[in-house]
Amino acid sequence: MNVMQAIFDLTRFEPGSSAPLYIQVKKLVREAVTAGDLKEGDAIPGERDVAELLHVSRVTVRKAFSELVAEGVLVQRRGSGTYVNGKSRRIEQPLSRLTSFTQDMQLRGLKTDADWLDRSVGLPTPEEALKLSISPGELVSRFHRLRRADGVPMAIELAVIPQHFLPEPKAVEGSLYAALEARGVRPVRALQRLHATALNAREAELLDLPDGSPALFIERISYLPDGRIVEYTRSHYRGDSYDFVAELTIAAGAPA
Repeated sequence: MNVMQAIFDLTRFEPGSSAPLYIQVKKLVREAVTAGDLKEGDAIPGERDVAELLHVSRVTVRKAFSELVAEGVLVQRRGSGTYVNGKSRRIEQPLSRLTSFTQDMQLRGLKTDADWLDRSVGLPTPEEALKLSISPGELVSRFHRLRRADGVPMAIELAVIPQHFLPEPKAVEGSLYAALEARGVRPVRALQRLHATALNAREAELLDLPDGSPALFIERISYLPDGRIVEYTRSHYRGDSYDFVAELTIAAGAPA
């Protein structure tokens, strides 16, 4: 019996367990990862093969794998298959701190790089003009890129900045906040909104995930000390890698 057959062995199901079958499949995979039987980068058999080994339906296996992907234990690569996620640790991002993607990853010891999708100057869309509080005829610099950490695609980011703050987009190579700081216009506070969404085909392809995968959509407006808006950013963060964390306190005078 090979390793995969040993892991996906029907006899390892808990006798008399009332847990749904997909939960038991998840448990087998998690235990194998924890024990080291499944290692970073190991390929997982296809849904059909696992279903046959365990005598369960492909729907059961698909649900188990989907949840393990969402939890960061497995990763699915388009046209390739399902693998044990080497980046299975989830990244916790505090919502109370205004930092750049580069800073966030460097604090965790991760190397960052990016693919530029667009660096250009142009007129703002009506929404961008409204969010930046500028006139429709005022030029903006756009910075659209795919962000990676240790080579893993993590986020798609589109930042729009009034051109007078950063007049030459193609001169920006690394951290956008570092470029703003070099010109004396680094933001000091921001308003941020986020909600769950599903990736479309293009977004999923960029993030190396299946079409329709869960993601976090984040919209941020950043301000200078004098109240001027310096940045309007929309980002899609992969849902299997990020936890956004907020510290909550009880309001003064609230009942215990």
